[in-house]
This record gives sequence, C-alpha cells and structure tokens, in this order.
Amino acid sequence: MPNDHSDHIAIIEQFARLDLQRHQRTGIPEAVFAEGKTYEQVISALRTLAEKSGVALATRVDEECAKALDSSLRAKFRVFHNRVGRTAVVQRPDFVLRPTGGKIALLAAGTSDIPVAEEAKVSAEMTGCEVLAFYDVGIAGIHRLTEPLKQALENHVSAFVVVAGMEGALPSVIRGLVPVPVIGVPTSTGYGYGGKGEAALMSMLQSCAPGLTVVNIDNGFGAGATAALIANLAVPARLRTA
Repeated sequence: MPNDHSDHIAIIEQFARLDLQRHQRTGIPEAVFAEGKTYEQVISALRTLAEKSGVALATRVDEECAKALDSSLRAKFRVFHNRVGRTAVVQRPDFVLRPTGGKIALLAAGTSDIPVAEEAKVSAEMTGCEVLAFYDVGIAGIHRLTEPLKQALENHVSAFVVVAGMEGALPSVIRGLVPVPVIGVPTSTGYGYGGKGEAALMSMLQSCAPGLTVVNIDNGFGAGATAALIANLAVPARLRTA
C-alpha cells in the first residue's frame, strides 16, 4: 500500500480528502457522488480531481448541478453530461483516455431501467473499457435477447451488466446462457409492494445461477466499475500497456 503522502491526497476546505491515486491503485477512478452535496462542493471536488488526474466523474448530477458545473468549469475544462444517466465527466483539455481493450455487455430490461444502465455505461467507459449496450430486452419478450447475446459473445465480452426492475429475473436468465460473470443491478422500478427495488434485489440474491453477483439497488456506478475491472484485467498486460 502506498504511504499517505500529500501528493496522493487533495484536501479541500476540510470537507473532502480526494484520493488522487485510486485509479492507479485499484483500477477504478474516484467518483464524486453529487447527491447530498452542495453545488460548490461538487464543483471544487471535480475541479481538483481534473486538475490533478486529468479527468473526474460525478454521479447523481441533477439538472441544476449540471448547469452550475457548466458555468464554473467550461472556461478551463471540457465537460460532458449524460443527462439520462445523471453523470458528468470533467476533463483537462490535454487529457486522453486510452482504451484498454476490455469489453463488457450492458443490458437493460426495460426503458425505465435505462438511467441506471447509462450510469453503469459511463462508469465503465471511464476506465477505458468498451461497452456494448442493448436496451429494452426484458423477459416479457424474451425473444429480444437472441441478437444482443449473439453480438456480445461474438465480440468476446468479459462480463455482462444486467439492469432490471420489477421481479428482476433477467440477470439470472442471462447468467444461464453466457460463459462469463454477470453483475445484476436491481432498480427501483415497479408497482406497490417490493416495487422500489426490494423485490428485484431479493430475486437476484436468491438466484440459482452461479456466477451472478449483485450490487445494491440503482448502483449503476458500482456495477459498471466492477465489470470494467474484470474486463480490463482479462486483457493481456502487453496489450494494456501498448
């Protein structure tokens, strides 16, 4: 483990201790969870991370926060918004994200699950991983899975992220059909009892398909980052450093 030297940590007005070495140490960059923070705190954290590391990611960015980021940061940085996934990426003008060669597949059961899927997509792409995304392929019309699975396997993906609400059955179905790890993401989509993601979470946790791992409700960031880590590590070292 690296020592706690000052060049590894950026302290911002005593409200944040930013981990500048996280990407190098763990393969996953630090992200700023914007929900619950003031816009000024989000802006300060992203500015510092982008200055020091070249790029910074924020999740759960609402529309007003997105406008504040543009107003404060666009003069010096490139700012990219994914308003569906509620993410923002801030880059120094000289920063270049190098592809790793890792590939994952991302499936969303329904259109209502796309916001969480898009958060997963941006999170994986932040590591240099390629994401093949297929949306509205839930089990109500299970024949829709044929072509996405064919494309994903032909592209030799190393992991699947499968996002589903309601009863959350899709990740188990996918795991029974593919030879690579599947990460299930339950979403807070559904009716009444269990409809805020609890039913989907319990269904995925009780899956009888080994090789399915589950993250918490609506945690697209965690799923995308973990799948990308699997995929990036699957690429031979000589290709990752080329």
